[in-house]
Amino acid sequence: MLQNFEIVETYLSRVSGIRWTDIAELVILSFLLYQILVWIKNTRAWSLLKGILVIAVFILVAAYFEMNTILWIVQNMFGVAVTAVVVILQPELRKAIEEIGRKNIITSIMPFELGKNPAEGRFSDKTINEIAKACVEMGKVKTGALIVVQQNQPLDEYERTGIDVDGIVTSQLLINIFEHNTPLHDGAVIIRGNRVVSATCYLPLSDNMALSKDLGTRHRAGVGISEATDSLTVIVSEETGKISVAYGGKLERSLDGEKLKEKLKTIQNKPEEESRKRILWKGRSKGEK
Repeated sequence: MLQNFEIVETYLSRVSGIRWTDIAELVILSFLLYQILVWIKNTRAWSLLKGILVIAVFILVAAYFEMNTILWIVQNMFGVAVTAVVVILQPELRKAIEEIGRKNIITSIMPFELGKNPAEGRFSDKTINEIAKACVEMGKVKTGALIVVQQNQPLDEYERTGIDVDGIVTSQLLINIFEHNTPLHDGAVIIRGNRVVSATCYLPLSDNMALSKDLGTRHRAGVGISEATDSLTVIVSEETGKISVAYGGKLERSLDGEKLKEKLKTIQNKPEEESRKRILWKGRSKGEK
C-alpha cells in the first residue's frame, strides 16, 4: 500500500510537482471551508458577514482613491473590530465548538436527507392538512395557538428557548399541545418539515405601532418572528377563535381552513411540475379535458 502511494507521488511530482499530500490537504481545507460557510449561514454570522463585506468594499474604494484619513481610522480600529466580532458571536462560536465533538463525520460529508421525498417540497400536503385541521378545531373551542413554520432561515435560537418534541405533525398532537392547563400549551410550537421540533418557545414581540390595539401578545409574537425571519406563523385567537397568518411582518386575519392551506402552500416549495400534474389529475377526475 505504501509502495503504491510512493508511485503515485513520484508520478505527480514528475508531471507538475504535486504530491498526494497536497491533494489531501486541498480536500481537507475545502471541507473545512464548506463547514464554516454552512455554520455562518445557520447563525447570525451570516448577516454580520454581509455587513463586513459591505465595509470591505467601502475600504477598497477608500484605498483606491487614497482616502488616508479613513484608512488610518480603519487601521487603528481593526483590532477592536475583531474583538467585537468574537464577543458578538460568542454564543454561536461556543455552540459550534460543542457540536464538533457530537457531529457524525459521514453525515457532514454527505448532508442528504435520505428519507425525504423531494417532490413534497419543504413539507407534505398531509402536514398542511393536519395544521389546518388542528387550527380549525382549536378555533371552534377558542383554544389559543401559535405555530411557526420554518422556511429557509433556521430557527435554532428560538428552538433552544423551548422543549424538544420531535414528533410527526398531526392535528391531535397540535391540539394536545395547546390544550388549556397542559405543560406545553404556553408559548409557540416550531415546525420544520413534517415534524414538530419544539414547543413552549419564546418569540420576539413586534414593535410595529400600526398593529391593531386589540391584538394581544400572541399576535404580536407571531408578527415579531415573521419580521425577524422568513417563517410563516399561524395564530389562533383565544378570545375570538379566529385564525390569522403572519408572514413578512404582515398579519392577515380571519382565515378559514381553505385559505390557511393556500397560505401554507405558498411556502411549501413543491416543484412546479409536481403541482401541474396534481392540477391535471384533479381536472381529469372531474371529467374535464
